[in-house]
Amino acid sequence: MMLSRIAESLYWMARQLERADNTARVLDINLIHMLEADEGLTEEMQWKPLLTIVGADDGYEALYPDGRVTVQRVIHLLTQDPRNSGSIHGSLRMARENARVVRDRISNAMWETLNDFWLKTDAHLQATLPPWRAAEFYDSIHREVATFFGLAQGTMMRGEAYGFASLGSLQERADMSTRILDARYHLLLPDPSMVGSPLDYYQWRALLKSLSGFDAYRRQYQSGIRPIDVVEFVILNPDFPRSLIYCIHGMERALERVERKAETPVTIKLQALRRHLTGIGAGEILEQGLHEYLDAFLARLAEFGAALQADYFDAYLEDGQ
Repeated sequence: MMLSRIAESLYWMARQLERADNTARVLDINLIHMLEADEGLTEEMQWKPLLTIVGADDGYEALYPDGRVTVQRVIHLLTQDPRNSGSIHGSLRMARENARVVRDRISNAMWETLNDFWLKTDAHLQATLPPWRAAEFYDSIHREVATFFGLAQGTMMRGEAYGFASLGSLQERADMSTRILDARYHLLLPDPSMVGSPLDYYQWRALLKSLSGFDAYRRQYQSGIRPIDVVEFVILNPDFPRSLIYCIHGMERALERVERKAETPVTIKLQALRRHLTGIGAGEILEQGLHEYLDAFLARLAEFGAALQADYFDAYLEDGQ
């Protein structure tokens, strides 16, 4: 049985890395489609949803009282602004600090990769990052994070350390997939006149590409991009690595590696998440309200995180206790 601080550092190491990659993902896709969109969205219409996705609306308003949303401001806030602890720079810094705490629980290759990654990123982000250079930087984030998690898959023993790291990564991924679907769907749903238009297609494509699911979706569904199919794919497809049900399945397997008892507050909360996704179809989700359904999922996910904190990270004082 490991110390609580070790378990917590493993969890947040992986979660912060996943967060950095997901934030880079939504920024990257927005930059690409800013140039590709056939019908114009205003700068605010295109970039404000990103603030909602990452929960930075209030922080943005506090920093920019004039309320004007611009691409450069959003990129700076979400990528490197020291006033935003959830920026890519802040997330990578915390991931590296947590990895330093657990160097004896991860492989040398994992530590060296993450440490080099942090040093390069820290140096790179000392200067302002203009939009024309940002896409290349975000692409490097994807590669480096994928390399780290690939090394984790290939070099970590499948025990408690691996379990806590997997919990952190999958919980963050489930959270972000939910927020991306909710924000993008809300942007599209209010105007039925846009259904089938080039702008409508661009927005759905951006949603799927934000989740690295556009190509997989097209292989799965032959009838084009339909809202009901997107909802089914992102929420209920057990084979899509960023779907909610896939993440919950993975969290269940990860918890088996660290759980001490058959039924604890943590397992009860995870079972509630599983029930939320079981025995329901995409049509029923849309009928009862997608926003309400996703809101309830996020609430249950937060309850799981609180139970994990209380039962594991706050509870163990010493090995063997």
